[in-house]
Amino acid sequence: MNLARRRCLIVGGGPIAERKLRSLLAAEAEVTIVSPAFTVGILELGHQPNLIVKRQSYDESIWITHGEARFALVIAATNDAQVNRQIAKDANAHDVLVNIVDKPELSSFILPSVVRRGKLVITVSTGGASPSAARKIAKEIDKTYGDEYEIYLEFLSETRLFIQERVKDKKARQGLFKDMLAWDLMPLIREGKFEEWKEKFNLALQGETWMQSQEQEQVESGRPSWSFINEIGQHV
Repeated sequence: MNLARRRCLIVGGGPIAERKLRSLLAAEAEVTIVSPAFTVGILELGHQPNLIVKRQSYDESIWITHGEARFALVIAATNDAQVNRQIAKDANAHDVLVNIVDKPELSSFILPSVVRRGKLVITVSTGGASPSAARKIAKEIDKTYGDEYEIYLEFLSETRLFIQERVKDKKARQGLFKDMLAWDLMPLIREGKFEEWKEKFNLALQGETWMQSQEQEQVESGRPSWSFINEIGQHV
């Protein structure tokens, strides 16, 4: 579900509400969060233009503005079971998706735990059976996939778009994309040598004969390849 610029409501101000808030803000949603009290982390996020922090108890009137339901979805993360049930009832009355934390039987959708590394997004869900287990597994994944994956995927994305623009033959493009995945770039990124390698890569790519002749029909011997990869790798 694309939540960019969609209005979302969170009821609750504790650590769980803060985690949900950070996830929605990362998805570029416009969030209203309501609670009599908030964590320090939530208050520190209060300056963000797509966040409205309301220090008040839950009231059904918060749903309505000019006779229209305001929110695309609502998350209830309070420590009051009665309030959570009322939120679920109100959300269903307004035909709005609702997630009651730790109560999948009252929810119309489940929010998985998420690990983000730039373009890499990994979600973990136990189908509501154990949100704590999902968070634990997500933490283990978080340790495995470090910040280097953000750099790696950004490079793959840039190179893929470049090839799509320059290589007209679909089969040739697919071959290039497949070969890219075999490159062992993680050690270069972790050792701080990737930018140097990337400069050599771009220079070598521009110098390839097939790069200069993509407007013409290619013969088999002139098909695009990464023949220079081993050479620049030896000089990193």
